[in-house]
Amino acid sequence: MRPRQAETLPARLTRQRIYVLPTASGLFFGFVLATMMLGALNFNNNPALLLAFLVAGAAQASLFGAHMQLSGVVVSTIAADPVPAGEPLHLRIALGAVDQRVRRGLRVAHGDAFAHANFDSHGGTVELLLPTEHRGWLPVARIELSTVQPLGLARAWGYVWPDEPLLVYPAAETQAPPLPAPAGDAGRAQVTRAGDDIHQLRGYRAGDARRSIAWKASARRDSLLVREYEQHRSEQLTLDWQLTAGLPYEKRIRRLARWVDDAEREGRRYALALPGQPLIPMGLGTSHRHRCLRALALLPGEVARG
Repeated sequence: MRPRQAETLPARLTRQRIYVLPTASGLFFGFVLATMMLGALNFNNNPALLLAFLVAGAAQASLFGAHMQLSGVVVSTIAADPVPAGEPLHLRIALGAVDQRVRRGLRVAHGDAFAHANFDSHGGTVELLLPTEHRGWLPVARIELSTVQPLGLARAWGYVWPDEPLLVYPAAETQAPPLPAPAGDAGRAQVTRAGDDIHQLRGYRAGDARRSIAWKASARRDSLLVREYEQHRSEQLTLDWQLTAGLPYEKRIRRLARWVDDAEREGRRYALALPGQPLIPMGLGTSHRHRCLRALALLPGEVARG
């Protein structure tokens, strides 16, 4: 019963969703076993018949063993950190089980990517590398779980189709111009008193922090001196869609993605203005970068935009 549509996780492999068929080695083993039985019957050799039946019973048990390796396996969650289009996406798949049996030699595959997993009742995680080509949501196709344990005579497999698409950022432009100059007074550097660069020494004033006292300099002067710091407030930028006018649609997105990365690297607060969306206000940091790149990734395609 292969899933015909995506399903909500967690998803469990029940016996109705598991297929079992002989491997190539299993078919050859069956041919040898049939030949062995035919010869034992032809010569009326009871010990040979007993051996053939014992081996056939072991082969039959291996079919059940392969089935039981998958029965009760649960795909709990899938997750992946967004990456720029063109870079491989690290898909993490959390596996578990509803019983205490140890699973060994499970193969987890998604397209051409695969990994092997061993886990017990506490579960485990496998990681697959998925290729990415375009920005936006990356739908996850059926994930195949299979095994040839315990004897390699049969292959058991089943499918899980998660209804959880993954996000792919737009690829940043490689040869982008520098960040646009800030407009108005927003870009003027302003001095505050909470930075990390020593500016000068001044006399102690009530309320100054003890850690800012320059003890060695104070001993030489016979008076308390305090280190005064300065900090230049980062220039504030508005990365506006209109600043990329004249470029092809997708290249405008890639340039803004590059400017977001450059602003983060230089520690400059920035806002993002995109067509048809509210302004993303000034900010800085990982969560702000994710919010901006997510908005760029989910912009409608050029064809859908008309």
